[in-house]
Amino acid sequence: MCRHLGYLGPPIGVGDILTRGTHSLRTQAWAPRDMRGGGTINADGFGAAWWIPDIGARPHDLAPPTARTASRYRNAVPIWTDPAVDEVLPQLHSRSVLAAVRSATIGMPVERSACAPFTHGRWAFSHNGVIQDWQRTLTAVAVEFSSPSLIEAESRTDSATLWVILRDLLERKEVASTPSDNTYRRPVPPGTNGTAPAAGPKATAAATAQRDGSAAAAELRNGMAAAAVLRDGSAVASAQGDAADSAWTITPARAGDDRPGEILRQVASAVLRHSPGARLNLLLSDGETLWATTVYHSLAALITEDTAILASEPFDDDPRWREIPDRRLVVARPGSLSVASLELDESERALT
Repeated sequence: MCRHLGYLGPPIGVGDILTRGTHSLRTQAWAPRDMRGGGTINADGFGAAWWIPDIGARPHDLAPPTARTASRYRNAVPIWTDPAVDEVLPQLHSRSVLAAVRSATIGMPVERSACAPFTHGRWAFSHNGVIQDWQRTLTAVAVEFSSPSLIEAESRTDSATLWVILRDLLERKEVASTPSDNTYRRPVPPGTNGTAPAAGPKATAAATAQRDGSAAAAELRNGMAAAAVLRDGSAVASAQGDAADSAWTITPARAGDDRPGEILRQVASAVLRHSPGARLNLLLSDGETLWATTVYHSLAALITEDTAILASEPFDDDPRWREIPDRRLVVARPGSLSVASLELDESERALT
């Protein structure tokens, strides 16, 4: 599939984070250790996104997301063949980087526009995995979330098309963020007065897909997700009680605390309903926070007081790296890591 990495911390050269460590992201392009049947090398392109405060901000400020836009560099060649990685990208310094190397799924195009990160405004996104029968699956998911036309995707791939759905939800104001009303609101088509569309083959199919996907809309009310919170690089344990370490504190995540994370959770859940075998290691950032999911593929976290790193594979032998269990929603910032179940349990569903 792919390997990806997200970094938040002191300013670093964009190229330096790509080549950092004895098992750097660049090394993982030709010698990955944990692909889990998703190919043998990642030589179908690469990319990196970074955030720099807008003109007018002080050079060392970590500007708020509203004043930051993700920039990116992508190339549809093996990362080790591009001289920009050593000659240009190290000259660009940022406190935030999201990068990926690509192994294209058979049948997917090998082109620059298919390479992660995908960006929009302050957002950058990468998908490590595959969605089987992705055109049918993502069309159904798009209907559930009233997404814009999937033709807007940069490339005819599952990852680029999934990004159309996610970026729309991230920017949509109809998704409230208060604990009392964190409900996804589907826009009512003009002239319908909220009633169902007239019967017909296309209308019936759309209505059926909407009924089948009603849970996805309802579940954008967060409920009380059990989150495991890590601080200062302590040991990792799962949010569902797997070998719980005393360094972990289990705390309730209040509804509305983390809208981007909830959007990832609900979109991943919707995709898995339509394509149960989908592999969905998603990585998202706005330059201040890293959000990720684990479905099938590997992910590791390295958290210190001033740094947060999420990576498909550790890039060095630092003993503070910890593996994230499967089916988790991850939120990382310097000094803090939250790991929660990706799936709502029955009590949480009752709250939606």
